[in-house]
Amino acid sequence: MKKENQKNLCITLGLLAAFVLWTIAVSFFDVQTIGPRGSAVGFATLNGLFHHITGVHMLLYTITDWLSLVPLGFAMGFAVLGQVQLIKRRSLLKVDFSILVLGGYYVLVMSAYTLFEVFVINYRPILIEGYLEASYPSSTTLLVLCMMPTAISQLNGRIQDIRVRKSVSCLMILFSVFMVMGRLFSGVHWFTDIFGGILLSAGLVMLYHTIIIWKAKRH
Repeated sequence: MKKENQKNLCITLGLLAAFVLWTIAVSFFDVQTIGPRGSAVGFATLNGLFHHITGVHMLLYTITDWLSLVPLGFAMGFAVLGQVQLIKRRSLLKVDFSILVLGGYYVLVMSAYTLFEVFVINYRPILIEGYLEASYPSSTTLLVLCMMPTAISQLNGRIQDIRVRKSVSCLMILFSVFMVMGRLFSGVHWFTDIFGGILLSAGLVMLYHTIIIWKAKRH
């Protein structure tokens, strides 16, 4: 039990460390002004080549932009569930532990998003409505890959019918894959933005699961 907890913690820290190292590399390696309005981009050769190959597909950008409301909807649903439990049980300590952890997790995810909006690593490869927008890590990738896996975890513990549970999980996984690939090939992010979003999301999701598993093993 203790070894499993240590293993999960090591994986979590390893993923978060990998994200930090990747961010440092993006900030300093092969930085060139290949972005709009002379904005500088790390891994410029790789990013420039990938962007040239994929091109820009604004329809795909718009679709994935609107569909990003789906993970936000799940987040709102679990927030409401927590509020209902709090009202019925009249104590914060009686709210499901996983819901409390999920609430703190959401705060952490939004803090990470805000941090990179303030401290910009690089900007998008295209202007959005005439403006430069922060691009690293991909906020949509971060949102989807942080919200959907934890939503799957929550629903798996609440849906009794195994066929329904598996069907819902498969649909949510396919949705997540579509969103990340759609963002990657829409041309509104550099390749390194997507990869950075995947690394950070993996680390944060693993942190959530590490805490949940640690609590479950104590009972």
